[in-house]
Amino acid sequence: MAAPAASSKLHGAAAPPRLLAPGRARDGLVFASGVFAAVLVLLGSSASVLAPGMSSSVLVASPSPGRRTGRPRSTTTLTSPTPSTAAASPGGTPKREHWLRSRGLLHRGSPETKVVMVSGSQPEPCTGEAGDHLMLRLLKNKLDYCRLHGIHLLYNRDFLHPATAGNWAKLPILRAAMLAHPDAEWLWWVDSDAVLTDMDFSLPLATKYAAYNLWSLDLVDEWARMGPAFPEAHARFGKLAMETLSDKKDPWFDDQTGLVYLLLTNWDRLGDKVHVETEYYLQSYWLGMVDQLDAIAARYEAVERRRSSSPAAARALRRRHAEREHLRYAAARNAAVRGVVPGPAGGGYGGWRRPLITHFMGCQPCNGKQNPMYSKNSCDEGIRRALAFADDQVLRVYGFRHASLLNDTVLPLPFDYPAATATVERDS
Repeated sequence: MAAPAASSKLHGAAAPPRLLAPGRARDGLVFASGVFAAVLVLLGSSASVLAPGMSSSVLVASPSPGRRTGRPRSTTTLTSPTPSTAAASPGGTPKREHWLRSRGLLHRGSPETKVVMVSGSQPEPCTGEAGDHLMLRLLKNKLDYCRLHGIHLLYNRDFLHPATAGNWAKLPILRAAMLAHPDAEWLWWVDSDAVLTDMDFSLPLATKYAAYNLWSLDLVDEWARMGPAFPEAHARFGKLAMETLSDKKDPWFDDQTGLVYLLLTNWDRLGDKVHVETEYYLQSYWLGMVDQLDAIAARYEAVERRRSSSPAAARALRRRHAEREHLRYAAARNAAVRGVVPGPAGGGYGGWRRPLITHFMGCQPCNGKQNPMYSKNSCDEGIRRALAFADDQVLRVYGFRHASLLNDTVLPLPFDYPAATATVERDS
Protein backbone atom coordinates (compact mmCIF):
# COMPACT_ATOMS: atom_id res chain seq x y z
CA MET A 1 0.00 0.00 0.00
CA ALA A 2 1.19 3.50 -0.57
CA ALA A 3 -0.02 7.04 -0.40
CA PRO A 4 1.35 10.51 -1.05
CA ALA A 5 2.08 12.92 1.76
CA ALA A 6 -1.14 13.70 3.57
CA SER A 7 -3.40 16.28 2.08
CA SER A 8 -5.01 18.96 4.22
CA LYS A 9 -8.44 17.67 3.27
CA LEU A 10 -9.89 14.67 5.06
CA HIS A 11 -12.37 13.66 2.41
CA GLY A 12 -14.56 15.26 -0.15
CA ALA A 13 -12.57 14.33 -3.23
CA ALA A 14 -14.44 13.63 -6.43
CA ALA A 15 -16.35 10.38 -6.38
CA PRO A 16 -14.04 7.52 -7.36
CA PRO A 17 -14.54 5.55 -10.54
CA ARG A 18 -16.48 2.30 -10.07
CA LEU A 19 -13.64 -0.20 -9.94
CA LEU A 20 -15.52 -3.00 -8.23
CA ALA A 21 -18.87 -4.55 -8.97
CA PRO A 22 -21.83 -3.14 -7.00
CA GLY A 23 -22.12 -4.74 -3.60
CA ARG A 24 -18.52 -5.96 -3.66
CA ALA A 25 -16.69 -2.69 -3.09
CA ARG A 26 -16.57 -3.09 0.64
CA ASP A 27 -15.78 -6.81 0.42
CA GLY A 28 -12.86 -6.13 -1.90
CA LEU A 29 -11.40 -3.17 -0.09
CA VAL A 30 -11.68 -4.74 3.31
CA PHE A 31 -8.51 -6.66 2.49
CA ALA A 32 -6.71 -3.35 2.81
CA SER A 33 -7.72 -2.94 6.42
CA GLY A 34 -8.47 -6.03 8.46
CA VAL A 35 -5.26 -8.05 8.49
CA PHE A 36 -2.79 -6.40 6.19
CA ALA A 37 -1.17 -3.01 6.82
CA ALA A 38 1.76 -2.55 4.42
CA VAL A 39 4.19 0.24 5.17
CA LEU A 40 7.13 1.09 2.93
CA VAL A 41 7.97 4.63 4.01
CA LEU A 42 7.51 5.91 7.53
CA LEU A 43 7.01 9.58 8.27
CA GLY A 44 5.39 11.60 11.00
CA SER A 45 3.38 14.75 11.14
CA SER A 46 4.21 17.49 13.60
CA ALA A 47 1.34 16.43 15.84
CA SER A 48 -0.93 13.43 15.94
CA VAL A 49 -4.48 12.83 17.03
CA LEU A 50 -3.22 9.51 18.38
CA ALA A 51 -0.61 11.10 20.61
CA PRO A 52 -2.32 14.12 22.26
CA GLY A 53 0.01 16.81 23.49
CA MET A 54 3.02 15.27 21.79
CA SER A 55 5.01 16.66 18.92
CA SER A 56 7.05 14.39 16.69
CA SER A 57 10.45 15.60 15.54
CA VAL A 58 10.82 13.92 12.20
CA LEU A 59 12.31 14.16 8.76
CA VAL A 60 9.44 14.43 6.30
CA ALA A 61 9.85 13.26 2.72
CA SER A 62 7.25 14.55 0.25
CA PRO A 63 7.00 12.75 -3.10
CA SER A 64 6.56 14.62 -6.33
CA PRO A 65 3.45 13.64 -8.31
CA GLY A 66 3.91 11.44 -11.33
CA ARG A 67 3.70 7.87 -12.43
CA ARG A 68 3.52 5.09 -9.84
CA THR A 69 6.99 4.09 -8.82
CA GLY A 70 8.73 2.61 -5.85
CA ARG A 71 11.22 5.48 -5.74
CA PRO A 72 9.54 8.85 -6.09
CA ARG A 73 11.59 12.00 -6.22
CA SER A 74 11.41 13.76 -2.90
CA THR A 75 12.19 16.97 -1.11
CA THR A 76 12.90 16.98 2.60
CA THR A 77 11.86 19.33 5.34
CA LEU A 78 12.98 19.21 8.94
CA THR A 79 10.21 19.89 11.40
CA SER A 80 12.79 20.12 14.20
CA PRO A 81 16.52 20.96 14.26
CA THR A 82 17.18 17.66 16.03
CA PRO A 83 14.94 14.97 14.56
CA SER A 84 14.45 12.06 16.92
CA THR A 85 13.12 9.61 14.37
CA ALA A 86 13.04 9.61 10.63
CA ALA A 87 12.57 7.56 7.54
CA ALA A 88 14.06 8.92 4.38
CA SER A 89 13.43 7.82 0.84
CA PRO A 90 11.96 4.36 0.25
CA GLY A 91 13.61 1.17 -0.85
CA GLY A 92 17.36 1.09 -1.26
CA THR A 93 17.96 4.73 -2.17
CA PRO A 94 21.19 6.37 -0.93
CA LYS A 95 19.32 8.70 1.43
CA ARG A 96 17.61 5.85 3.25
CA GLU A 97 20.79 3.78 3.33
CA HIS A 98 22.68 6.73 4.81
CA TRP A 99 20.03 7.24 7.49
CA LEU A 100 20.01 3.55 8.45
CA ARG A 101 23.80 3.36 8.47
CA SER A 102 24.11 6.45 10.68
CA ARG A 103 22.04 4.68 13.34
CA GLY A 104 23.63 1.28 13.04
CA LEU A 105 20.54 -0.21 11.40
CA LEU A 106 22.07 -1.17 8.07
CA HIS A 107 23.15 -4.82 7.97
CA ARG A 108 25.45 -6.64 5.58
CA GLY A 109 25.96 -3.58 3.43
CA SER A 110 22.38 -3.15 2.19
CA PRO A 111 19.00 -2.37 3.75
CA GLU A 112 16.94 -5.44 4.53
CA THR A 113 13.23 -5.73 3.89
CA LYS A 114 12.39 -5.63 7.56
CA VAL A 115 8.84 -6.66 8.38
CA VAL A 116 7.10 -6.10 11.70
CA MET A 117 3.96 -8.11 12.38
CA VAL A 118 1.68 -6.27 14.80
CA SER A 119 -1.04 -7.96 16.82
CA GLY A 120 -2.48 -7.84 20.31
CA SER A 121 -5.20 -8.64 22.80
CA GLN A 122 -7.04 -6.94 25.64
CA PRO A 123 -5.20 -5.99 28.86
CA GLU A 124 -7.62 -7.88 31.14
CA PRO A 125 -7.83 -11.67 31.50
CA CYS A 126 -10.22 -13.36 29.11
CA THR A 127 -13.68 -14.05 30.47
CA GLY A 128 -14.60 -16.79 28.02
CA GLU A 129 -14.08 -20.45 28.85
CA ALA A 130 -10.51 -21.44 27.88
CA GLY A 131 -10.12 -17.95 26.40
CA ASP A 132 -6.65 -17.32 27.80
CA HIS A 133 -5.49 -20.76 26.63
CA LEU A 134 -6.74 -20.08 23.11
CA MET A 135 -5.12 -16.64 23.06
CA LEU A 136 -1.81 -18.23 24.11
CA ARG A 137 -2.06 -20.74 21.26
CA LEU A 138 -3.00 -18.00 18.80
CA LEU A 139 0.06 -16.04 19.95
CA LYS A 140 2.27 -19.13 19.55
CA ASN A 141 0.99 -19.49 16.00
CA LYS A 142 2.16 -15.98 15.15
CA LEU A 143 5.49 -16.52 16.88
CA ASP A 144 6.06 -19.70 14.86
CA TYR A 145 5.33 -18.00 11.53
CA CYS A 146 7.49 -14.99 12.37
CA ARG A 147 10.41 -17.17 13.49
CA LEU A 148 10.30 -19.21 10.28
CA HIS A 149 10.14 -16.10 8.07
CA GLY A 150 12.51 -13.77 9.90
CA ILE A 151 9.71 -11.36 10.85
CA HIS A 152 9.68 -9.25 14.00
CA LEU A 153 6.53 -9.61 16.11
CA LEU A 154 5.10 -6.78 18.21
CA TYR A 155 2.31 -8.13 20.41
CA ASN A 156 0.55 -5.44 22.39
CA ARG A 157 -1.97 -5.80 25.23
CA ASP A 158 -2.45 -2.15 26.23
CA PHE A 159 -4.84 0.54 25.05
CA LEU A 160 -2.50 3.29 23.89
CA HIS A 161 -5.23 5.91 23.56
CA PRO A 162 -8.25 6.16 25.89
CA ALA A 163 -10.72 6.94 23.10
CA THR A 164 -9.69 4.18 20.71
CA ALA A 165 -10.58 0.96 22.49
CA GLY A 166 -12.14 -1.95 20.65
CA ASN A 167 -11.83 -2.06 16.86
CA TRP A 168 -10.05 1.29 16.68
CA ALA A 169 -7.34 0.28 19.15
CA LYS A 170 -5.08 -0.94 16.36
CA LEU A 171 -4.45 2.57 14.99
CA PRO A 172 -2.41 3.98 17.91
CA ILE A 173 -0.61 0.63 18.13
CA LEU A 174 0.37 0.82 14.45
CA ARG A 175 1.46 4.44 14.82
CA ALA A 176 3.62 3.60 17.84
CA ALA A 177 5.14 0.68 15.92
CA MET A 178 6.05 2.97 13.03
CA LEU A 179 7.90 5.33 15.34
CA ALA A 180 9.63 2.54 17.26
CA HIS A 181 10.71 0.71 14.07
CA PRO A 182 11.67 3.44 11.59
CA ASP A 183 13.92 0.97 9.80
CA ALA A 184 10.98 -1.30 8.97
CA GLU A 185 9.65 -1.23 5.42
CA TRP A 186 6.45 -3.12 6.14
CA LEU A 187 3.99 -3.37 9.02
CA TRP A 188 1.61 -6.31 8.90
CA TRP A 189 -1.42 -6.17 11.17
CA VAL A 190 -2.89 -9.58 12.04
CA ASP A 191 -5.96 -9.85 14.26
CA SER A 192 -5.65 -11.86 17.46
CA ASP A 193 -8.31 -14.34 16.29
CA ALA A 194 -6.57 -15.04 12.98
CA VAL A 195 -4.55 -18.23 12.43
CA LEU A 196 -1.66 -18.37 9.97
CA THR A 197 -2.41 -21.68 8.29
CA ASP A 198 0.27 -21.78 5.57
CA MET A 199 3.71 -21.71 7.17
CA ASP A 200 5.32 -21.96 3.72
CA PHE A 201 3.80 -18.85 2.15
CA SER A 202 5.90 -15.67 2.08
CA LEU A 203 4.30 -12.34 1.26
CA PRO A 204 5.57 -11.11 -2.15
CA LEU A 205 6.83 -7.85 -0.68
CA ALA A 206 9.92 -7.36 -2.82
CA THR A 207 8.22 -8.32 -6.09
CA LYS A 208 4.49 -7.87 -6.35
CA TYR A 209 4.27 -4.83 -4.06
CA ALA A 210 7.62 -3.20 -4.80
CA ALA A 211 6.03 -0.22 -6.55
CA TYR A 212 3.69 0.74 -3.69
CA ASN A 213 4.98 3.24 -1.13
CA LEU A 214 2.75 4.43 1.72
CA TRP A 215 3.19 7.67 3.62
CA SER A 216 1.91 5.85 6.59
CA LEU A 217 1.76 8.10 9.66
CA ASP A 218 -0.18 10.78 7.84
CA LEU A 219 -2.67 8.21 6.56
CA VAL A 220 -3.13 6.68 10.02
CA ASP A 221 -3.79 10.14 11.48
CA GLU A 222 -6.31 10.88 8.75
CA TRP A 223 -7.96 7.53 9.38
CA ALA A 224 -8.08 8.12 13.14
CA ARG A 225 -9.95 11.41 12.70
CA MET A 226 -12.92 9.32 11.57
CA GLY A 227 -12.93 7.33 14.82
CA PRO A 228 -14.43 7.61 18.32
CA ALA A 229 -11.79 10.11 19.44
CA PHE A 230 -13.89 12.61 17.44
CA PRO A 231 -17.49 11.69 18.40
CA GLU A 232 -19.30 14.15 16.10
CA ALA A 233 -17.22 13.23 13.06
CA HIS A 234 -17.50 9.54 13.99
CA ALA A 235 -21.31 9.70 13.97
CA ARG A 236 -21.35 11.69 10.73
CA PHE A 237 -19.09 9.20 8.97
CA GLY A 238 -21.33 6.36 10.11
CA LYS A 239 -24.25 7.93 8.23
CA LEU A 240 -22.11 8.72 5.20
CA ALA A 241 -20.87 5.15 5.05
CA MET A 242 -24.43 3.84 4.81
CA GLU A 243 -25.01 6.15 1.85
CA THR A 244 -21.75 5.17 0.14
CA LEU A 245 -21.29 1.44 0.82
CA SER A 246 -24.00 -0.64 -0.80
CA ASP A 247 -23.94 -3.44 1.77
CA LYS A 248 -23.75 -1.24 4.87
CA LYS A 249 -27.04 -1.68 6.74
CA ASP A 250 -26.39 0.15 10.02
CA PRO A 251 -24.49 3.27 11.15
CA TRP A 252 -22.01 1.33 13.28
CA PHE A 253 -18.69 2.70 12.03
CA ASP A 254 -15.75 0.40 12.76
CA ASP A 255 -12.14 0.91 11.71
CA GLN A 256 -12.37 -1.31 8.63
CA THR A 257 -15.43 0.55 7.37
CA GLY A 258 -13.49 3.76 7.99
CA LEU A 259 -10.59 2.71 5.81
CA VAL A 260 -12.87 1.40 3.07
CA TYR A 261 -14.77 4.70 3.05
CA LEU A 262 -11.51 6.68 3.07
CA LEU A 263 -10.19 4.78 0.06
CA LEU A 264 -13.42 4.91 -1.93
CA THR A 265 -13.97 8.64 -1.43
CA ASN A 266 -10.33 9.54 -2.06
CA TRP A 267 -9.55 7.16 -4.89
CA ASP A 268 -8.14 9.94 -7.07
CA ARG A 269 -5.55 10.61 -4.37
CA LEU A 270 -4.91 7.11 -3.07
CA GLY A 271 -6.00 4.71 -5.79
CA ASP A 272 -2.70 4.31 -7.58
CA LYS A 273 -0.83 4.02 -4.28
CA VAL A 274 -2.64 1.03 -2.81
CA HIS A 275 -3.04 -2.57 -3.85
CA VAL A 276 -6.21 -4.43 -2.93
CA GLU A 277 -5.13 -8.07 -2.68
CA THR A 278 -7.61 -10.64 -3.93
CA GLU A 279 -5.32 -13.37 -5.31
CA TYR A 280 -4.75 -15.24 -2.05
CA TYR A 281 -6.32 -15.51 1.39
CA LEU A 282 -5.31 -12.65 3.63
CA GLN A 283 -8.34 -13.56 5.75
CA SER A 284 -10.22 -16.64 4.60
CA TYR A 285 -13.63 -17.12 6.16
CA TRP A 286 -13.25 -19.89 8.72
CA LEU A 287 -16.70 -21.43 8.42
CA GLY A 288 -16.36 -24.16 5.81
CA MET A 289 -12.58 -23.75 5.50
CA VAL A 290 -11.80 -25.69 8.69
CA ASP A 291 -13.72 -28.70 7.38
CA GLN A 292 -11.36 -28.85 4.38
CA LEU A 293 -8.06 -28.79 6.28
CA ASP A 294 -7.61 -32.57 6.47
CA ALA A 295 -8.24 -32.87 2.73
CA ILE A 296 -5.82 -30.04 2.01
CA ALA A 297 -3.11 -31.73 4.10
CA ALA A 298 -3.73 -35.02 2.27
CA ARG A 299 -3.19 -33.36 -1.11
CA TYR A 300 0.15 -31.90 -0.01
CA GLU A 301 1.28 -35.26 1.35
CA ALA A 302 0.28 -36.95 -1.91
CA VAL A 303 2.65 -34.68 -3.81
CA GLU A 304 5.54 -35.74 -1.56
CA ARG A 305 4.68 -39.44 -1.99
CA ARG A 306 4.92 -39.30 -5.77
CA ARG A 307 7.38 -41.84 -7.15
CA SER A 308 6.63 -42.06 -10.85
CA SER A 309 6.90 -38.50 -12.12
CA SER A 310 9.80 -37.19 -10.03
CA PRO A 311 10.95 -39.61 -7.32
CA ALA A 312 14.17 -37.71 -6.62
CA ALA A 313 12.35 -34.43 -6.08
CA ALA A 314 9.80 -36.14 -3.82
CA ARG A 315 12.60 -37.68 -1.72
CA ALA A 316 14.27 -34.28 -1.45
CA LEU A 317 11.09 -32.74 -0.08
CA ARG A 318 10.79 -35.53 2.51
CA ARG A 319 14.36 -35.14 3.73
CA ARG A 320 14.60 -34.20 7.43
CA HIS A 321 16.18 -30.75 7.60
CA ALA A 322 17.05 -27.97 10.02
CA GLU A 323 14.37 -25.41 10.85
CA ARG A 324 16.59 -22.57 9.62
CA GLU A 325 16.30 -24.14 6.15
CA HIS A 326 12.54 -23.73 6.21
CA LEU A 327 12.26 -21.08 3.50
CA ARG A 328 14.33 -23.12 1.05
CA TYR A 329 12.20 -26.21 1.56
CA ALA A 330 9.02 -24.10 1.53
CA ALA A 331 9.96 -22.75 -1.90
CA ALA A 332 10.61 -26.28 -3.18
CA ARG A 333 7.31 -27.55 -1.77
CA ASN A 334 5.37 -24.67 -3.32
CA ALA A 335 7.00 -25.41 -6.66
CA ALA A 336 6.09 -29.09 -6.35
CA VAL A 337 2.41 -28.50 -5.58
CA ARG A 338 2.00 -25.77 -8.19
CA GLY A 339 -0.13 -27.13 -10.98
CA VAL A 340 -0.78 -30.35 -9.06
CA VAL A 341 -2.85 -29.04 -6.16
CA PRO A 342 -5.40 -26.62 -7.70
CA GLY A 343 -5.57 -23.02 -6.55
CA PRO A 344 -3.10 -20.18 -5.96
CA ALA A 345 -0.34 -20.20 -3.36
CA GLY A 346 -1.74 -18.81 -0.11
CA GLY A 347 -5.20 -20.21 -0.87
CA GLY A 348 -8.00 -18.97 -3.06
CA TYR A 349 -11.58 -19.57 -4.07
CA GLY A 350 -12.23 -23.03 -5.47
CA GLY A 351 -8.74 -24.39 -4.78
CA TRP A 352 -7.08 -26.80 -2.37
CA ARG A 353 -3.94 -24.86 -1.47
CA ARG A 354 -3.35 -23.98 2.17
CA PRO A 355 -4.96 -20.66 3.12
CA LEU A 356 -2.40 -18.14 4.32
CA ILE A 357 -4.76 -16.96 7.07
CA THR A 358 -7.93 -18.46 8.48
CA HIS A 359 -9.78 -15.72 10.31
CA PHE A 360 -12.27 -16.58 13.05
CA MET A 361 -14.31 -13.43 12.80
CA GLY A 362 -17.35 -13.52 15.03
CA CYS A 363 -16.02 -16.25 17.34
CA GLN A 364 -14.65 -13.90 20.04
CA PRO A 365 -12.43 -16.56 21.70
CA CYS A 366 -11.36 -14.24 24.51
CA ASN A 367 -14.73 -13.09 25.82
CA GLY A 368 -16.67 -16.15 24.64
CA LYS A 369 -19.51 -14.04 23.24
CA GLN A 370 -19.54 -15.39 19.71
CA ASN A 371 -21.94 -14.15 17.08
CA PRO A 372 -25.32 -15.90 17.60
CA MET A 373 -25.12 -17.28 14.06
CA TYR A 374 -22.26 -19.57 15.21
CA SER A 375 -22.29 -22.18 17.94
CA LYS A 376 -19.63 -22.15 20.63
CA ASN A 377 -18.69 -25.70 19.70
CA SER A 378 -18.17 -24.84 16.02
CA CYS A 379 -15.96 -21.86 16.94
CA ASP A 380 -13.86 -23.72 19.51
CA GLU A 381 -13.37 -26.80 17.35
CA GLY A 382 -12.67 -24.67 14.30
CA ILE A 383 -9.92 -22.73 16.07
CA ARG A 384 -8.40 -25.95 17.42
CA ARG A 385 -8.43 -27.52 13.94
CA ALA A 386 -6.73 -24.53 12.34
CA LEU A 387 -4.09 -24.26 15.08
CA ALA A 388 -3.26 -27.98 14.89
CA PHE A 389 -3.09 -27.78 11.08
CA ALA A 390 -0.51 -25.00 11.41
CA ASP A 391 1.30 -26.70 14.31
CA ASP A 392 1.78 -29.86 12.26
CA GLN A 393 3.72 -27.88 9.68
CA VAL A 394 6.02 -26.61 12.46
CA LEU A 395 6.28 -29.92 14.36
CA ARG A 396 7.29 -31.83 11.26
CA VAL A 397 10.87 -30.60 11.33
CA TYR A 398 11.08 -31.80 14.94
CA GLY A 399 9.81 -35.25 13.91
CA PHE A 400 6.21 -35.17 15.17
CA ARG A 401 2.60 -34.42 14.21
CA HIS A 402 -0.76 -34.55 15.94
CA ALA A 403 -2.76 -37.76 16.00
CA SER A 404 -5.62 -35.71 14.53
CA LEU A 405 -6.55 -32.05 14.27
CA LEU A 406 -8.71 -32.39 17.39
CA ASN A 407 -6.28 -34.60 19.33
CA ASP A 408 -3.39 -32.98 21.18
CA THR A 409 -1.47 -36.26 21.34
CA VAL A 410 1.57 -36.17 19.06
CA LEU A 411 2.99 -39.09 17.08
CA PRO A 412 6.62 -39.57 15.97
CA LEU A 413 7.35 -39.38 12.27
CA PRO A 414 9.68 -41.65 10.30
CA PHE A 415 12.54 -39.93 8.51
CA ASP A 416 10.96 -40.71 5.14
CA TYR A 417 7.59 -39.17 6.06
CA PRO A 418 5.15 -39.01 4.35
CA ALA A 419 6.27 -41.97 2.26
CA ALA A 420 6.53 -44.32 5.26
CA THR A 421 3.23 -43.72 7.04
CA ALA A 422 2.23 -47.05 8.56
CA THR A 423 2.87 -45.92 12.15
CA VAL A 424 1.51 -42.40 11.89
CA GLU A 425 -1.96 -42.73 10.37
CA ARG A 426 -4.39 -40.18 11.77
CA ASP A 427 -7.37 -41.14 13.87
CA SER A 428 -10.49 -41.65 11.80
